[in-house]
Amino acid sequence: MGTRIITIGRQFGSGGRRIGERVAKELGIPCYDRALIEMASKEMGVDEYDLERVDESAVSRFFSLHKSPSYTESAMDYGLPLNDNMFLIQSQIIMKLALKEDCVIIGRCADYVLRDHPGCISVFICASKEDRKKRIMDRYELSERDALDAIKKVDRKRKYYYETYTDNNWGSIDSHQVLMNVSLLGEDEVVRLIKDMYLDK
Repeated sequence: MGTRIITIGRQFGSGGRRIGERVAKELGIPCYDRALIEMASKEMGVDEYDLERVDESAVSRFFSLHKSPSYTESAMDYGLPLNDNMFLIQSQIIMKLALKEDCVIIGRCADYVLRDHPGCISVFICASKEDRKKRIMDRYELSERDALDAIKKVDRKRKYYYETYTDNNWGSIDSHQVLMNVSLLGEDEVVRLIKDMYLDK
């Protein structure tokens, strides 16, 4: 049997990362999120801080060419702006992971990268704005206004990143196999449903 990969797309503040981590832990498989930045950093010979600036946040080619180093001496360089190079390297890493082991991958257009993988389970996590606001206020100790501003900015960044590199609509049922609303289902039920999808695959 081939590998089974759970990809998690998520709205900011929906709890998608926590859900992905819980699913991975309960299934006994790895969860890849920030570790993908560390892997890309080693592949590209670029500092993690520089990659974090462009992770899931594609910018215009003009801005990248004038503001971001091209790292032409890197063995993995494609002669592309840093954000595009980062996407390509992370995509290669994701495909290698998918061939090697069952795992959970958070964000990074993994559902699109693995669209032809028969064992890919693509899930998008959403929640009500009120629940997202409360979660962000508690986690980052922000005011209500700042939390709402963060939701708007981070979602816009993720949407732009996803739609730039995939030509699909971020958070759309046409782009993902399943959409799950944590506010309606509850976190425990979402975790259970994703686990059931994995076990039935």
